[in-house]
Order: sequence, then C-alpha cells, then structure tokens
Amino acid sequence: MTLKRVLIPLVFLIPAIGCAQNTSEEVRPILEKQIQSPDLVTFQLQQYLMQRVPKLPAPASAAEWTSEAARIRKHLLEDVVYHGWPKEWVNAPTKFEDLGSIPSGKGYQLRKIRYEIVPGFATTAILYLPDPLQGKVPGVLNVMGHYGPMGKADEAYQAFCINEARRGMIALNLEWLGMGESTEKENEHLFSAAHLDLVGVNAVGLFYLAMRRGLDILWENPNVDRKRVAVSGLSGGGWQTITLSSLDDRVALSIPVAGYTSLEGRLALAPITEAGDIEQNATDFVLGSDYSTLTAMRAPRPTLLINNAEDTCCFRAPMVKPYIFDAVIPFFRLYDRQDAFQFYENTDVSAHNYGLSNRRQAYRFFAKYFDLSASDEEIPSGADIKSYTELAVGLPKDNLTTLGLARVLAHQITRSADPPDSAAKSAGADSERSKLKGVIRYEPVSVKQAWMAANAKHNGMESATFRFLMSDGLSATGVWMKDIPTAANAPLTVILNDKGAKAAASEVWDRIPEVAGRMDRGEQVLVLDLVFTGNSAPEGPFFLFPEMLAATGTRPVGMETAQLIALTHWARERWHASSVRVESTGIRSQVAALLASALEPRLYGEVAVEGGMRSLAYLLDKPVSYMDAPDLFCLDLYKDFDLEQLKALAQPAKVREQNFAEDVPRKE
Repeated sequence: MTLKRVLIPLVFLIPAIGCAQNTSEEVRPILEKQIQSPDLVTFQLQQYLMQRVPKLPAPASAAEWTSEAARIRKHLLEDVVYHGWPKEWVNAPTKFEDLGSIPSGKGYQLRKIRYEIVPGFATTAILYLPDPLQGKVPGVLNVMGHYGPMGKADEAYQAFCINEARRGMIALNLEWLGMGESTEKENEHLFSAAHLDLVGVNAVGLFYLAMRRGLDILWENPNVDRKRVAVSGLSGGGWQTITLSSLDDRVALSIPVAGYTSLEGRLALAPITEAGDIEQNATDFVLGSDYSTLTAMRAPRPTLLINNAEDTCCFRAPMVKPYIFDAVIPFFRLYDRQDAFQFYENTDVSAHNYGLSNRRQAYRFFAKYFDLSASDEEIPSGADIKSYTELAVGLPKDNLTTLGLARVLAHQITRSADPPDSAAKSAGADSERSKLKGVIRYEPVSVKQAWMAANAKHNGMESATFRFLMSDGLSATGVWMKDIPTAANAPLTVILNDKGAKAAASEVWDRIPEVAGRMDRGEQVLVLDLVFTGNSAPEGPFFLFPEMLAATGTRPVGMETAQLIALTHWARERWHASSVRVESTGIRSQVAALLASALEPRLYGEVAVEGGMRSLAYLLDKPVSYMDAPDLFCLDLYKDFDLEQLKALAQPAKVREQNFAEDVPRKE
C-alpha cells in the first residue's frame, strides 16, 4: 500500500468539505521535499560507528600479548569465521588433485591444482616449483585480489610467482572466488556472499576455508620447509594475507599489499569509499577486535606492509600507516623485534598495484628472513607469461557457486513446530521473541528530539514534517497528515516504503481498495523514512554503512525495527491515536514492520503488506543482491525465523498481504 493510495480518498473527500480538488497535487511536494541531507545522515552514522571502534589492547609484556593473541585467535575462528559451518566440513582434511604439468620456462615448473573448499564446491590454483627441486625450501601462498576474468593469469602475479620459484621457493597461486575460472554472477562477493549469512553460516568462513586449504596444500608438500612459510597478496589478496597469516600460526612471514585498514581508518574518509566487500567487513569480525589488532597478532613474526602513496583504488599509504603500522609497532617492541615489522610506501606507481617496485620489496624481505638470494632485482620473465587459457585448470560441471551453496544450506533448515496447547504456545512465543531479539541484536531506542521542519494547513488538509533525533544519535524523518475535520485521536496508519516518502508520493492507486476510504472515514497518516531509507539514507553506495555496522556486531534490520517501534509509540502518545496500523510497500519495509509487530504484538492492530515476500527464501530464489537490500541479510535470520514465524509472533495483530514480489515477472 503506497502513500498516494492512502491520499486518493482526500480527492474524493474534497467536494464534501468545499475545498479545491487538487489536494493530492499539493501533498506531493510536501512528501518530495528533502527533509535532511545525506551528508548529515552520513556524519551521524560515522559518529555512531566511531563509538564502536575496538580499542587496541595494551599488554604489559610479550608473554601477556602472546596469551591474549591466542585467545582472540580462538574467538575469531570459533565464534565468527566458523559460525554455523558444519564441524565436519571445517575439520575435514583438504582434498586436492594434481592435474598435471604446464610447459614452463627455465628454472621452474608449473602444475595444475584443483581442490575442494567444502563438499561440492571446488576452486583452482597453479603450483610453481623450483627446477631443480632439492630438499626443503620455503613455501609461499599467493592470494589473488579482484582480478576479474583474468584471475590467476594476471601478468604481475605470474611474474611474481615465477620469480619466487626461480629464487628457490615453492609458490602456490590461488584462484579467488568470483575471479578467473569462477567468474560468474552467483560468485560475485557483493551479490551473493551475504546469502550465506542469511542461512546461518558466516560468509567469511567460505573465503577463509578457501585460503586455509591452499595453505594446507603447501604445508603437506614434502619439499616445503614448514619453518619458512609465507603469504602475500594485493587488494582483496592483501585482506586474505593479513587474515590468514594472523589467524593461522603456521604462517612465518606475511606481506599484505594495499588490502585493508582499521575501521577508524575507513571512517576517517569522507565520503566513505573503502568499506570493501562483504568478507572484508564480515559480520561480527570487528566486534571487540579490529584489523589493527589482527596486525598486532603477527608479532613477533616478520611482517611487511606495502601501500601505494596515491593508490587509484583504496588504502593509500598516508591513510593506512597511522592506524595500522604506527599503532602496532609497540607490539613488536614487546618482543624486541621491531625490525621484523616494516612499512613500505610506494611512490613510483600511483595505480593499485603489486608492480615491480612493490615486488622488489617482497624479494628483499624474503631474502632477509628466508635466507635466499640477496638480490632484489627481478629475473626477467616476460617471455614466460601464459595466457588465461594455458593456465585454465577446469572446474567440475556441477560445481557449486556461493549462492548455490547458500541454497543447499537453506534446504537443510528445519524449524520446530508450534507447541500444542495455548499455555505452552504462550511460553514458546516469549522464548521465540527473546531469541529473535538476539538474532537481530535488538536494542530499544527512544525519540530524543522531534523537530518540526515544516507544516501546512489549508484546503481541508493539515500536515507536519518532522526530523527525529533518536537516543542513539541516529535520525529518521516523518510526514504526518490528516483532514482538518478529523478528530485529534483518530486511528493512525504508519506508512513505510522501500524507496522512501518521495516514492510513496508518486505511486499509482490500483490495489487494496478496502483501504481507500481510510482518510475519508477520518483517519490520520504518518509516513516514515527509517534509517537507510529515503530522507534517512546516507550518501554514497547504500550498502557500505550496513556492511560496517554488521561487522561491529550491530544488525541494520534491528536498528530499523527499533526506530519503527520507538516512533510508533511517540506518534501514539503525541496524537492520542485510538488505534495504530502499519502499511509497508516493498520487501525491506515488510520485514521491518513484521519484526516490530513480532516483538510488540499489540503495537499494531493490523500489518498491511504490499509488494512483499511470501518467504525470506525469495532473497535466495530471485535472487536479491546484497547491495539492494543489505539490511535483510542478517546472520541466522532465515535459519531461525521465516516470515510465517514472524506473523505468528505478531498475533493478535492481523497481517494482510497482497501483490507479492514473487509474482512480478523476472527481467532477463
């Protein structure tokens, strides 16, 4: 149900009260007016997140930090990374195949590797071996970034791996999910990874298992010296590098390149542009610890941070160094190993790169700590670069995708049936509400201040426009209206629209005719833009703030629900409404309305849904991109609750639904 659908009765009411017949045209400018600026909302969200920036520990000794780092490592792996993942998958030995050699150049050999991340989901890699290979040698895991269709065939990475092999190292170059041979829509990180969260497994676990299994392959190679194992990568590979080499103590040496910063470092930018993909801000990943903490966990093992001074993508050196290197150097001093922690600022090439200058720094670092050739000059390898086709390994025809894996896990979900008798059912409902609050991390808020930004009162109609400051420092907006003769305590309809009040003003009245006469019967309306919607949306890409909020342990859909509940109570008190109902248009507004009613079942007499979903499974089946509805991809939500469970918890409120999103023809 949209706003214009509610407002149309005003047009029919006008002749009865002797007013002009253009009321709807006068209402539209009120709803389309910008109430607050996106940069204000952005600032509020930055402030909100800054209060959640984890502080670096302050250990008094190396022994204290070693113990604390082990605790953090265990927590991150068990409670965050592997959240929800079947233990038999996590603990299973790595299955891999050596699919044969590739013609190579002088001083090295190439072999095709395919391995299983989880059952049914495989990926590929290329193994670079010194030739001749004798005895135990260092091993290095090279993890790729966002190279798209080229993947492991990227020329800079090939040159790097060839040089590593020619310098006496065994190098394994992994194909990253969504890149190279796995380049397809259903593997795109921002499109589908969060679907794993929805069905109850933390999405970061898939990425972590993919790189951990690559490390397993190196570790089990009989020629790899287990005391000399390294990880390195650029961009998304830089994120993989610091994550794996901080959480897996098998990694002796680490060289992340332009791949991460702290939450505070991200928030220091305006506008926010460096939130990263979903795995880089994984749900709960920076709850209690941050990437600065993760970097500190490398102490005292050799670690070289490389960042480009004028990076064309992200993570510019001057914007990273204060939050990561400068903040972490004291941890290495605890062990008297500050020399093992280094920072290189590349000023030769402005591009986002692991180019020659950066690779030479890596060669020098390898030489120092792995007792290799001291020369940092790159061995020419241009004639040895292979094409994408030559390096193709091949994936099984029925290989799962990230989205496909989420669907498999969704089909395994089972939920308990309702208790048989009413007393048990009531107790069960209370228990389920408590569980639901935990899933969406519900934290009640209140209206701290309501500013009236505008008003109108003519032609038989009155309205008031509000900016709401909530008790947590965030905001929402609302437009209230009714016919002037309508009683002050008339029933109230709260209206939500996924596209905001502006969109509600331009919708066409063609559905739910039984609601058409509500204002004609003397009711009032409050159109709300909750946080992340309409007048309450931040600047820049929509998903960035919800992504960072989830990483700190907050759930955006829980924040929206808290605002809706608080604003409904405020409106009821202000206008003494005899009853309140809520109308939502779109899948995001639908979920917020159902959650609010499920948590406070007597808040609304009725929940009317237009263009909603029959089930959260719609997010998987359509599929809906994370970027279009980041608030809905709440960890464990679909695993523990579907919309039918929310509607049951909302009783005695009546839920009416019409014109489901599933019934809209799909655009190919």
